[in-house]
Amino acid sequence: MATVLNIGFDSEAKVAKFAQTLAHHAQSLNGSIVIYLEGDLGAGKTTIARSFIQTFGFERVKSPTYSLVESYHNKAVDIHHFDCYRLSDPEELEYIGIREYAQGKHIQLIEWAELGKGAIPSADLIIKIEGEDNSRTLALSAQSDVGKMLLQLIG
Repeated sequence: MATVLNIGFDSEAKVAKFAQTLAHHAQSLNGSIVIYLEGDLGAGKTTIARSFIQTFGFERVKSPTYSLVESYHNKAVDIHHFDCYRLSDPEELEYIGIREYAQGKHIQLIEWAELGKGAIPSADLIIKIEGEDNSRTLALSAQSDVGKMLLQLIG
C-alpha cells in the first residue's frame, strides 16, 4: 500500500517553495527518481516542475508540451521533464528514445503520465494537484522505497 502525505498551500509562491524543498531532498538521495505530476489543466504541474528544475540553477525552463521532453544537465543533476499531454500513442515515446533517458542517475518529472502508460517508468512518487484560484492541495503518494524516503524527508 502506498504511503500518502497531504499538504495544503494558499499561494503559488508556497507551492514553488515546496518544489524547491522537494528538489533538495531528491538530490540528497543521490540516485534515480521518477516523479509523476498529476492534475487537471492549469492545476500547477508545470509550476512545480519549473521551480524544481530552477533549484539546480537552470534559469530558463521551457514547457515540454510540444517537444515531449526537455532535459537539464549540470554537475549536480540530470533532469528530464516529460509532458505526455500531446501523445496520441505511448509508442511515440519509443521514437524519442525514452529508454535512454532512464540510464544513469537521473530525475524524471512526468506530466500526464497516464498517456504514456506502458512506455514510461513506474513512479517513485506521485504528486496529485488539486485546487482553484491560489489554493492548492498536493497529495503525495510514495510508490517505492525511494518515494517513501522522499516523503520521510519532506514530512
